[in-house]
Amino acid sequence: MDLELILENERAGLVPLTMQHHPELLPIALQEGLLRYSPSTIASPEALKDYISLALADQAKCTALPFAIYDKYQGTLAGSTRYMHMDPRHKVLHIGSTWIGREFQGTGLNGAVKQLLLDHAFFMMDFEKVEFRIDERNWPSRKAVEKLGCTLEGILRQNVFLADGYKRNTCCYGLLRTEWS
Repeated sequence: MDLELILENERAGLVPLTMQHHPELLPIALQEGLLRYSPSTIASPEALKDYISLALADQAKCTALPFAIYDKYQGTLAGSTRYMHMDPRHKVLHIGSTWIGREFQGTGLNGAVKQLLLDHAFFMMDFEKVEFRIDERNWPSRKAVEKLGCTLEGILRQNVFLADGYKRNTCCYGLLRTEWS
């Protein structure tokens, strides 16, 4: 696994997430409700450190590859995303743990990030399927992956506890390499 991997296009840059990103990501992480549909929490300095540490631990196990998202138009970090649950034997991985600050939402940044991640997963890493797991109530994220061409493959009922104790239903979306162009 290439731990120095940098992905970029005209709109976005993805650089390997490190603890050095903590100070610049913290103001974004502190935005209220940013991860309201996620089982993770980042809403304090310590929570963000724990979040990054867990991502780096998963990277060390070769099950994840976390990135900091750089907005090239605004010239600043905008959030984080990662490849996760990487299964090279079955050629399947997830894209998830994506969060970007409110000021970057609706600007096209997330779509540019997903383009980079999907292109790299399918054509450079040779994965055959990418999955997304999304809270059933998170309609903006569901619509975004559907716009990419993902298919809703099923809903896991009450399978994940969120930080507030709510047990969510998780929509499982998939995209095959043959469906991505």
